[in-house]
Amino acid sequence: MKRVVVALLVLFGLIQAASAQSMTWRVRAFDKHAVDIAFYSQNRKHEWPGRGQVWVIRDYDVKTYKISCVSGEKICYGAWVRGSSREYWGVGKDGRNRCKTCCYTCQDGFVTPILNLNE
Repeated sequence: MKRVVVALLVLFGLIQAASAQSMTWRVRAFDKHAVDIAFYSQNRKHEWPGRGQVWVIRDYDVKTYKISCVSGEKICYGAWVRGSSREYWGVGKDGRNRCKTCCYTCQDGFVTPILNLNE
């Protein structure tokens, strides 16, 4: 019985590893305030970095965010001025809004063009 459980766990791990892909987002914020950013799956209930956390952009440098995703998954970015969800880019805080050009499809090794968040 113990061997069967171990074998199933190994098999499950292999299946998960085979479907895992990664993509890289490149973002630059041109706002005088700190900007929070997160990424939201449109195909399942998942976000990056996850657990209600965000990445914070505090300067005008290009930031890169490499995320693990499922091949074919549609992922959108949401960014907003720290402390004010009224000023946002993409789908905004918690992915609540709609956008036309803020989503990409997960493909292993895909790197987005630089996304410039302007004031």
